[in-house]
Amino acid sequence: MRYPLALALLSLAVAALERLRPWRPAQRARRARLWGDLLYITFNGHLLGVILYGVARTHVLPRLDPLLERAELLDPLQRGAAAGWPLWAQAVVALLVIDLLQWCVHRALHRAPWLWELHKVHHSVRDGEMDWLASFRFQWTEVVVYRAALYLPLSFFSFSEEVVFLHAVAGTLAGHLNHANLDLAWGPLRYVLNGPRMHLWHHDYHREGADAVNFGVIFSCWDWLFGTAYLPAAPPARIGFRGEEELPRDFLGQQAWPLPRLLPPGPRRAALGAALGAMLIAGGWLLKGP
Repeated sequence: MRYPLALALLSLAVAALERLRPWRPAQRARRARLWGDLLYITFNGHLLGVILYGVARTHVLPRLDPLLERAELLDPLQRGAAAGWPLWAQAVVALLVIDLLQWCVHRALHRAPWLWELHKVHHSVRDGEMDWLASFRFQWTEVVVYRAALYLPLSFFSFSEEVVFLHAVAGTLAGHLNHANLDLAWGPLRYVLNGPRMHLWHHDYHREGADAVNFGVIFSCWDWLFGTAYLPAAPPARIGFRGEEELPRDFLGQQAWPLPRLLPPGPRRAALGAALGAMLIAGGWLLKGP
């Protein structure tokens, strides 16, 4: 099964659950920015991931090996070490280690001011918009940061394609459920698995930037271990962030953020469209290999 099909099936399943058992029933009637988020799931959920995976395998790692060899780090790092492991061991290590790396990246996105500027696009989800479809609303350079933490280690240590696919599916399902309009409490498993009750507090309007909590992607255990977990009984009164009105509301404007604040209003949309087109053309060229 290819990832686009898995993405479609998971999306349909979670969307159906939201229709059947919505946590906030009133939200269904006022869902805003539907088409923009459909663009996000198409772009970030498939096109950009394919480009970045091809760039990592074709261009980054072949140039990384000689540098590590000259620094006498290639043997200690055991290039390709995971290739000889059974699939179940690869899957367990990949899920745990990569999720911890992504927890670290996510926390850095809130603590470093320049990274927080990029991450603001994801936190532009407002009241009435928080559902499974918002899980892919990311500025494209943030996706590069996340995918680097995912693809480079998996490719460097030669994890199997089946394990890469499994992690992609698990991460997609976790992202959908974390943002879904579903009341999933998980019971005792809340100390292991992330969910919408925890992640909604990550989007709390009054806990932006470095004050944010609940950075877990698949697993919540990292937040409980490192003291960043926060799980009151009631949901936050408001989601978003202070100053969100300055962020563009359209897809192209958000993909180019924070550049729009530097461009004059007239040529802004044409410049953003040209930049996005150039990025896609460059990505297609890079996928062809050296």
